[in-house]
Amino acid sequence: MRRFLRPGHDPARERLKRDLFQFNKTVEHGFPHQPSALGYSPSLRILAIGTRSGAIKLYGAPGVEFMGLHRENNAVVQIHFLPGQCQLVTLLDDNSLHLWSLKVKSGVSELQEDESFTLRGPPGAAPSATQITVVLPHSSCQLLYLGTESGSVFMVQLPAFRALEDQTISSDAVLQRLPEEVRHRRAFEMVEALQEHPRDPNQILIGYSRGLVVIWDLQGSCVLCHFLSSQQLENVCWQRDGHLIVSCHSDGSYCQWPVSSDTLQLEPLRSCVPYGPFPCKAITKIFWLTTKQGLPFTIFQGGMPRASYGDRHCISVIHNGQQTAFDFTSRVIDFTVLIEANPEAALDDPYALVVLAEEELVVIDLQTAGWPPVQPPYLASLHCSAITCSHHVSNIPLKLWERIIAAGSRQNTHFSTMVGLAPAPAPPQPRARLAHELLRHLLQEWPIDGGTSLAPAPPQRDLLLTGHEDGTVRFWDASGVCLRLLYKLSTVRVFLTDTDPSESLSAQGEDEWPPLRKVGSFDPYSDDPRLGIQKIFLCRYSGYLAVAGTAGQVLVLELNDEAAEHAVEQVEADLLQDQEGYRWKGHERLCARPGPVHFEPGFQPFVLVQCQPPAVVTSLALHSEWRLVAFGTSHGFGLFDHQQRRQVFVKCTLHPNDQLALEGPLSRVKSLKKSLRQSFRRIRRSRVSSRKRRPAGPPGEVQEGSSRAERTGLQNMELAPVQRKIEARSAEDSFTGFVRTLYFADTYLRDSSRHCPSLWAGTNGGTVYAFALRVPPAERRMDEPVRAEQAKEIQLMHRAPVVGILVLDGHSVPLPEPLEVAHDLSKSPDMQGSHQLLVVSEEQFKVFTLPKVSARLKLKLTALEGSRVRRVSAARFGSCRAEDYGEHHLAVLTNLGDIQVVSLPLLKPQVRYSCIRREDVSGIASCVFTKYGQGFYLISPSEFERFSLSTKWLVEPRCLVDSAETKNYSRLHDRSGPEKASGRARNSGSQSDGEGVLKEIQSTLEGDRGSCGDWRSPRVAVGYSLSNGGGCS
Repeated sequence: MRRFLRPGHDPARERLKRDLFQFNKTVEHGFPHQPSALGYSPSLRILAIGTRSGAIKLYGAPGVEFMGLHRENNAVVQIHFLPGQCQLVTLLDDNSLHLWSLKVKSGVSELQEDESFTLRGPPGAAPSATQITVVLPHSSCQLLYLGTESGSVFMVQLPAFRALEDQTISSDAVLQRLPEEVRHRRAFEMVEALQEHPRDPNQILIGYSRGLVVIWDLQGSCVLCHFLSSQQLENVCWQRDGHLIVSCHSDGSYCQWPVSSDTLQLEPLRSCVPYGPFPCKAITKIFWLTTKQGLPFTIFQGGMPRASYGDRHCISVIHNGQQTAFDFTSRVIDFTVLIEANPEAALDDPYALVVLAEEELVVIDLQTAGWPPVQPPYLASLHCSAITCSHHVSNIPLKLWERIIAAGSRQNTHFSTMVGLAPAPAPPQPRARLAHELLRHLLQEWPIDGGTSLAPAPPQRDLLLTGHEDGTVRFWDASGVCLRLLYKLSTVRVFLTDTDPSESLSAQGEDEWPPLRKVGSFDPYSDDPRLGIQKIFLCRYSGYLAVAGTAGQVLVLELNDEAAEHAVEQVEADLLQDQEGYRWKGHERLCARPGPVHFEPGFQPFVLVQCQPPAVVTSLALHSEWRLVAFGTSHGFGLFDHQQRRQVFVKCTLHPNDQLALEGPLSRVKSLKKSLRQSFRRIRRSRVSSRKRRPAGPPGEVQEGSSRAERTGLQNMELAPVQRKIEARSAEDSFTGFVRTLYFADTYLRDSSRHCPSLWAGTNGGTVYAFALRVPPAERRMDEPVRAEQAKEIQLMHRAPVVGILVLDGHSVPLPEPLEVAHDLSKSPDMQGSHQLLVVSEEQFKVFTLPKVSARLKLKLTALEGSRVRRVSAARFGSCRAEDYGEHHLAVLTNLGDIQVVSLPLLKPQVRYSCIRREDVSGIASCVFTKYGQGFYLISPSEFERFSLSTKWLVEPRCLVDSAETKNYSRLHDRSGPEKASGRARNSGSQSDGEGVLKEIQSTLEGDRGSCGDWRSPRVAVGYSLSNGGGCS
């Protein structure tokens, strides 16, 4: 019983824990959930996005990210940057204003909320009197003009948010200064638009919803001129020179009004309904931008024909005779156009259109012919198709990394590169071709590039693979702060579906009207739900990839740098060979495409294993050295030799009462007599097992069920909080045959003198199967078959689901990955000492000795809060003080959202952190751990939260935004002049010299720098820390 007592306090161990473990939520990857507002600072070149939950996120150059959260958690309605300042104002749906600042502390910028303010009206006034509709920051940065539903414009002084009541521009004051014929037309109501004169800060434009637009003189408090439209006003744009005003209206039209000394303009200079003459929807926002070519850009939202295209979410661009209506698959929240930032410039010269849709951010290059989209380096639409699974691979070898990037670059030919740097010279040597492609991938110019990233370069290359509902697998660069899409794999071509994979959703005839063009990657609709990816396993050394899906399909793929056309070999694995009279009531299997199939460069499938029945694949394991793949479903598991393309064996794990797993009754119907007989047997077994439990036992061995005398003795002891009594589950519970985990290991299974390859499988009923494998040597690998024989079967007493299996070598270190030792990236496992088997169930951890499989150690989770293990992974935790010191431990996630670190092999709890809300079931289910103590989980359908348990491995944004940058208005969007190479630094200032980057990449090609230690950047200050925000001081 001594194992139940609390261990003594060890100061040395506590200090070591502080050097090894520290919990941090570091960065959010992906697209903000439910965006509601967009803001942009032309001087800072920073984009801001607000959400319905009250979050505000700022993005600049890759790696420059900030996040703030309003205390009220109300939806952000508007975001406005103060001109030339590191400050912005947000308007929430509760009518409150908030002032945020980017302040420099300890060499890095931080986003902080300075002030908040709510506009109050006079006593007894209606709420609409102060309900803010429009916010205009004045160029002086000291005043804020607020348009309201009552038609009044209030003036607020910054930064104290002091209302200047004596300077309010009321609708009555404006009415008194208008001609008599205008006063009787009820041209007021709410304020729809506020604009400052581009050249004169003493004049502002006020637009009212009834169609009246006035230019108000702030010094003289008078109306300089006014314009009156017959249609309801939606928005207004003021030309850069101040001589033209363009208004858009609710009937889908826009009007041009010249600004002159005449106080009244009866008719517009030009009125146009772009998609008339039939009734059209409102144009809600418009830009009229001048260019060097003389012809302006007209960019507006909405205006589509109401009857035929009223449900489309479109933004139209018209310039020089070309007109395109960009069609988005989700609702457009807002958009802006990136133009010349210098206010003294004579022309706008727009170079990019930035559109915030409900589910993605889309950027259009306005300087390249055809207006192609630009691939964002962040804000990726992770949920373009719903995420169904994820898989993380650490420390990718450079060669595999380059091949994936090369395959992905061929998929991105429709994107604009917007290369602002001088083009890198073509590499003279063929072997540097991949390095050159990688360089071009790195040098893509991103137009939103404010701030400077101070984070050190990633010391290794990490991949995050996400499986999606539409049958695709996306490869993401998870090395640093920006989660960037590298390559997309589609498995649809292997199967016959209703949609031809070669069809383009954006295909449309040239003469069709309106000229719609689909843009964006968000596509929530799947051709067939059976295509959904459920399990992924990638070998980083061999390039083999295994992908399993919803309809029992298991694909084995290999990386090919060239396009190929070949047939995919099909093999059927019947997991119910010993079941008779079975009828599957679930979905049908996917029909494979007959004959040769054309595959693009990248991962190409060469064999398809179809499980029967076609149930969801619940577990997957790949051993690339033995060329074996194991798969499991709710009916059993099997082993397949993908080198010889033959099935090795299948094992059915079904219990006769697994009705849910079968999704249909078995042929054997239990009679009443059989049911009664089984009930009496269960009662008899429970009585016998209770008599066998004694309070006395061998020292160090604790029985799972304690007698009353033992419980009485334990009441006087201080029990460790992680120990508990586990109640045994019935063997007849549903889904007991559900295969939860599969694991390959080269260990001692039969006797202690010879080790052999083995396959381990754990089920939902607490059963562990072990199969001894005979893999022929390499010279006879194609001639002799792989043989398998069941060697062990372990039944856990409490019958809890097995969620993890791990074998430790003689030094109590987890066995290395396949081919890891062959690539000199890991030490050879100790095969001299005795091996140990760790079995992790939902309720306990248990260590067995091998090959006898006798229990050695056990750790039980507490039942006080109903804790259950949901995820477990072995990870190496390095010390932030000692360069070469590290320990292997288990990272454990429970159903309560807690993360615990448990030591190996003694199973001692080290630390415990609260990470995920217990109510967030999808977040807990989506969590994935890395090999170095980091993790990812979904905080929304479109966002991954990244966290770290290690002091040594920490990925977080560290960046600097200086208001001094606003003095430099030079841009690189002008590609015609030679001066473009001397502009702003690219990619957060980390890679400013393209030639230097090419030399660095070429140097890495010549040497072996696959290990994380050899690939370390000289800018990393402490170990492999990706930030200096660690816990060691």
